[in-house]
Amino acid sequence: MERLSHLRFMNVDRTRLPVRKRIRPRGVPNALQDHPIVDTADVSLATDVTSQLLGRCNVAPMATARDDFHCRLNAIQFLDITMAYLDYAVDTTVTVPHSTDCFSVHMTSAGHAAATIDGDVHHITPFFALVISPGSAYSLHLDVDSPQTIVRIERQAMERQLSRMLGRRLEEEIVFQPVGDLTTDTAARWHGALQILSSEVLSKSSLIQQGVGADSLEELIISTLLYVQESNYSEHLRGRPRQSGRAAVRRSIEYIELHLAEPISLSDLSEYVGMSPRSIQAGFREDLGTTPITFIRDRRLDAVRRALLAAVPGEGTTVTDAAMRWGFSHLGNFSMVYRQRFGESPSQTLRGARSA
Repeated sequence: MERLSHLRFMNVDRTRLPVRKRIRPRGVPNALQDHPIVDTADVSLATDVTSQLLGRCNVAPMATARDDFHCRLNAIQFLDITMAYLDYAVDTTVTVPHSTDCFSVHMTSAGHAAATIDGDVHHITPFFALVISPGSAYSLHLDVDSPQTIVRIERQAMERQLSRMLGRRLEEEIVFQPVGDLTTDTAARWHGALQILSSEVLSKSSLIQQGVGADSLEELIISTLLYVQESNYSEHLRGRPRQSGRAAVRRSIEYIELHLAEPISLSDLSEYVGMSPRSIQAGFREDLGTTPITFIRDRRLDAVRRALLAAVPGEGTTVTDAAMRWGFSHLGNFSMVYRQRFGESPSQTLRGARSA
């Protein structure tokens, strides 16, 4: 149950059956071997946990192979990224009418799968990955012994990172091309980022095991996917000419990130950037659709959330400590803006982390 509750997007009450002790199966990534979530021949339970991972769906094993159906799900969640291994053992079709509010990358470690999106069939093999954007309708047919390694990235984290990389607010939702070639030189960056994350999970002395560093690793994973996989923002990321005022915004953000836990005024930004406060405000309004003060507040809220999610039971982390550390002295107002930004109270975030 502890591992289930760590995946906060999952409904733990619907997955009360114990994970059966089995010999470690071949094919499960080393980083996920010790993180079993469910191991069942129950198609209904398999549908439930798959729905919580990918979005409401129907899991349908081939009728002639139903007796041999067996769902195995191993997964670990960090802050906004989940790594999962999903295997049904037999020919199975997963139909997702509307994918959940996240991006998911499906990599077939063996065998063959075929995804149908908008009437087009895309073949997924160990050489080609499937990339699903939020709200997509698709069906995925998995051949026998075609397990999936899945990287799930929450939509808000993807949008925040892309907005920081572009230096402005997003004008439209991010939509990736559905298939990615894993054999290119560029794709090696994606494999490398995943290997770093896996190594951190496996090493007991790693930073991530000590409760720090997950946010930086997640930024690496997200940034790599944005650069590697074609999307409606790819051209913007590859050097679209900068708009007027963008340099002031970039320099201001640089200062903010370096001094986020310290008091920051418009005068501080003006002195660092070498431009007037009015010019800086205009640049933020034009490029990010916000003000410098609101941007600083939101970045501090992100920092508090990371601290609460990374809290280790027994270390004494409190909401007040985290809020004060990142410059929130008025706790009532802090709780209100935190809930507005993340859809839950800071104490709910902390309880979720402690139950992991």
